[in-house]
Amino acid sequence: MLKLESVSKIYYNKGMIATGITKVNLELKLGEFVVITGESGSGKSTLLNVISGIDSYEEGEMYVNGKETSHYTEKDFEEYRRKYIANIFQNFNLINSYTVYQNIELILLLKGEKKSNIKKKILDIINKVGLTKFKNTKVSKLSGGQKQRVAIARAIIKDTPIIVADEPTGNLDTKSAEEIIELLRKVAKDKLVVMVTHNIEQVEQYATKIIKMHDGRIVSCNEIKKIKENKDIMECKYNEITVFNKIRLGIRNTFNIFSKFTLLFIVFLFMSIAFLTEYASFQLAENEADESGYSIGFRDISDNRILIKKQNQSAFTNEDYARIKGISNIDYIVEDDLFIDCSFSLNRDDMSFYGNILDIKNFRGNIDLGRKPNNDNEIILRIGRKHFYITNRIDEVLGKTFSIMNPSDNEQIKDLTIVGIQYSKDDNDYNPKFYSQSETLRELRSLVNKNYSDLKILFNNKYVQYNIEPNDNVSKGCVILDDDLKYQFKNYKIINQPVDISASNIYYEEKISLKVSNTFTKSNFKRLTGLTKYENYRNTLFINKEDYNSLFNKSSYQSSVYVKNSEIIEETMLELNNIGLKAKKVTDYKVDDSATYKQIIKIIKVVVTIVVIVVLFFISYLIVRIILKSRNVYFTTLRMLGASFKNIKRILDIELFINSSLSYISVLLFIHLVKTNIVNVDFIEQLVNYLSLREYIIMYIILFFTVKLLSRKFAKKIFKSTAMNIYNEEV
Repeated sequence: MLKLESVSKIYYNKGMIATGITKVNLELKLGEFVVITGESGSGKSTLLNVISGIDSYEEGEMYVNGKETSHYTEKDFEEYRRKYIANIFQNFNLINSYTVYQNIELILLLKGEKKSNIKKKILDIINKVGLTKFKNTKVSKLSGGQKQRVAIARAIIKDTPIIVADEPTGNLDTKSAEEIIELLRKVAKDKLVVMVTHNIEQVEQYATKIIKMHDGRIVSCNEIKKIKENKDIMECKYNEITVFNKIRLGIRNTFNIFSKFTLLFIVFLFMSIAFLTEYASFQLAENEADESGYSIGFRDISDNRILIKKQNQSAFTNEDYARIKGISNIDYIVEDDLFIDCSFSLNRDDMSFYGNILDIKNFRGNIDLGRKPNNDNEIILRIGRKHFYITNRIDEVLGKTFSIMNPSDNEQIKDLTIVGIQYSKDDNDYNPKFYSQSETLRELRSLVNKNYSDLKILFNNKYVQYNIEPNDNVSKGCVILDDDLKYQFKNYKIINQPVDISASNIYYEEKISLKVSNTFTKSNFKRLTGLTKYENYRNTLFINKEDYNSLFNKSSYQSSVYVKNSEIIEETMLELNNIGLKAKKVTDYKVDDSATYKQIIKIIKVVVTIVVIVVLFFISYLIVRIILKSRNVYFTTLRMLGASFKNIKRILDIELFINSSLSYISVLLFIHLVKTNIVNVDFIEQLVNYLSLREYIIMYIILFFTVKLLSRKFAKKIFKSTAMNIYNEEV
């Protein structure tokens, strides 16, 4: 039994107070067909909303089965509507993007019924309201009368003890109205039906009680037919919606409105891109800080380079290199290790390049311009495509001959022709590399060893500072030197005087003993040496080429290996040690003066990341709120139909989770296309190189919790006040 004692509803709007209903006293019983009539604004709909629990009341008391409801919270009224009330709304409150079948199905899904058990029940009620041929039609395409039939079918199938109907026949023709009223009358045999109408004649013959209202008050209450039975109103069976049905509704809501799906997709796409870009930018800054260190002895201090020497300090053999190549993580070997850290200048007229000369065996990739070398005097130039000479004077580079210069004295050593050009990944790479045949490297090895060696010359029982040059005109074991040096000896006897020369560096020590065979003067200099420019060689000792090579043309005592994966470099070093080598990361020799800078970057990264997450959340919330504003009617209707806060939040969770996941997958797919060079965007390619699986997982977790917060905030808006207040205002 439902009873109202002196119930009043008062509205507050911008400081104005208005009365909806005043001091209403009413008793309603099961089996009654109660009709409420009156002019517009008389309080009919307000009374109906109070009875159905979608609106609160401020004064008096409403009893359900003798129990007071004035202390009810919003949650209590949700439970009341769920178990006692089925609404037929004047403006239908249907889900326009759902079909007729789906709108009616929604009630049963919210009641916790399984999908497999409800199909026949839904089709039967659709047939009763005459909409069988429209069961798969979206309600947005139905007429007003057809929509009202769907609303009535939805109310009936809920199977609650009380049905409240606000102008249920207002949009129907006379014949259809009669059919609907007859249907409600049949239902009223064991239920309480409370109906608001303007057309009293249409329902007068079916009514058991007619109530007339004016200015918020009941002015008359005529009992047409007395209902003797006065039993308690029994609540309907109502279970929690199943997890599977929540997922079904979430998936359905994701794709049912394309414009809404697209806008949400763009929002989550923006969130994913913004966060990953921000995080990758800081990772790039940290990496640049790591690479900003320097080494006095090594120019290439990349984290994938390992220095190797044999444990017995002997020179490397081909067998040694074959064993090294057998290690899985080894990318390539640079046998002449010194060339990595020694740069040479290639000059031609007013043009010059300054960089490393490397073995062509270690060349990777393709030639962009020209061809590969065919002989020892041809090389490949690797450089950024935006280098001035490449951009503006390429015809003076490709196919032209350059002189390689000694880095210690800038003397010409050999002529080399650039026959091929490869562009660096970095267009602004101004540090070229020259790839040459092994024979050219062997010729340069003596020069490099000499430049890196500590040279000692013992002459006349004391160490002197002289330069040494190889010369074909000098016999083996002999030295030709400046004639002025004879004045250091008694009777000027310099011929056959001993000269001991030793060369030592971090790799080896070598010593040779020679004798002075002749001296040169300005007049005989060319005859003895074959050279001109006597003045340039006053402090030079000329020795035989074989003697010179015995000092400097040595096999490699130290080489470098480059690994494929620097993350497992320690394991690779252990394998190198196990085959009799001493292995050392070149980064161990790096002087890191950026510790403070890196610490600042890390602090800023944490702060900015938090700020970005917060800002992105609120920006996204505002946008999502605007997008979901159009769903106000949908979610409020769910609430009126019996969905709890928890249920609405879960359905919204699923909808937003699916949309955000699809957006994130799209971002990952684009990143994959960039990494596989299907899409070429240099800036993005550079950034994604600094994102690992960890960052992708973190971003997805952040996205997940963002969705949870968004859905929670929106669901709280739906439940912040009475269902009717929320329905009448924008969320």
